[in-house]
Amino acid sequence: MASAAEQLAASINFSAIGKSEELKKRIWFTLAALVIYRLGTYVPLPGIDPAAFEQSFTGKQQGVLELFNMFAGGAVQRMAIFALNIMPYISASIIIQLLTSVVPTLEALKKEGESGRKVINQYTRYLTVVLAVFQAYGIAIGLEGQAGIVANPGWFFRISTVLSLLGGTMFLMWLGEQITARGIGNGSSLIIFAGIVAAFPSAIISTLELGRQGAINTGLIIAVIVMALVVTAFIVFMERAQRRLLITYPKRQVGNRMYEGQTSFLPLKLNTSGVIPPIFASSLLLLPTTIANFSQGDGTGWLATFNTYFGHGRPLYMLTYALLILFFAFFYTAIVFNPTETADNLKKHGGFIPGIRPGERTAQFIDSVLMKITVLGAGYLVLICLLPEFLISYWALPFYFGGTSLLIVVSVTMDTVSQVHGHLQAQQYEGLVKKARLRGRKR
Repeated sequence: MASAAEQLAASINFSAIGKSEELKKRIWFTLAALVIYRLGTYVPLPGIDPAAFEQSFTGKQQGVLELFNMFAGGAVQRMAIFALNIMPYISASIIIQLLTSVVPTLEALKKEGESGRKVINQYTRYLTVVLAVFQAYGIAIGLEGQAGIVANPGWFFRISTVLSLLGGTMFLMWLGEQITARGIGNGSSLIIFAGIVAAFPSAIISTLELGRQGAINTGLIIAVIVMALVVTAFIVFMERAQRRLLITYPKRQVGNRMYEGQTSFLPLKLNTSGVIPPIFASSLLLLPTTIANFSQGDGTGWLATFNTYFGHGRPLYMLTYALLILFFAFFYTAIVFNPTETADNLKKHGGFIPGIRPGERTAQFIDSVLMKITVLGAGYLVLICLLPEFLISYWALPFYFGGTSLLIVVSVTMDTVSQVHGHLQAQQYEGLVKKARLRGRKR
């Protein structure tokens, strides 16, 4: 089965995009929103010395802090108003989704449909504010502990920092929602995507410079380029991989007409959760480690010890990261795909899986198959996302060449292309309907 990208390349050209006024408006709106986001990553917090902070950041440029900086599009390194990015919003979404599974009130809201979803989204926004304030205050305290960065430490600086970072996070949350509603693609994912892509040129230049200086072997650079291409192809293959279950619909009679039996397929993606588990896992690790990185002071105390164990390539960090990815891969798959509901829908429409009794047995069979392929999908995510840790630990390569960044870039690109293809197909369908109506009127 051809992917959305292949279908788009085979049947749609750029002239089709040019003829779609609505799609052009959505694309231009998305690009304008991402430009605004990039400009915000260069607006520094009030009351700090950007040069002094960048020098201090260079000494801490490792592990999760560098991952945070990658997601934020370099805003952490510049300590801009968008330094927190949308990570508090993602963390809040995780917590609310977890609570939805255990709190009866939230579970009831989820079953109410669109009205319940709006209430849950509002709770997510409130929790985002709480988490953003907590993280922003921790960063403010950490900045005050670094000599020469803050001009006038005190409550005024702390309050202004909290308000600036909170305002930046809430603005990005709103901007992401606007991109999703009025643009093309998922807004939150595109914001993270834009930050990663914007850092690629500087990462390539710095790597080539290290090669010119002899710090990195030329053969290693070539090997990294080849590996990045191989990893990209592997990600595309795994994201397209499906297990298709055969569905049979028997003969049925509607009125005086007899409809022949039909067969179709129920596609189950190998990686149903997509890029969500790595982002969720990273957002949970960012909260304590960011505070630890900014609050080490003289390098002693439990924060410094915590940061040491969670540095790049450290076994404890890698183990925690892998376990969180595994957990969220299964958790998010369970949220987005309900085998019982799918089995009930098949039974209502007369469909069944050959050899499996409709109803509960079908749900158990689908759940068993989904569990098996999710094991493979979760293992694939862990393999891809731990790759950058080994690169940084053993060869001191930039974070941007790792599997996490490539996974996000490739997945978001495929999702966006799929949405573009969907808009173009809808436009073609509307055009055919209009032509049919015109022909009917002429007759």
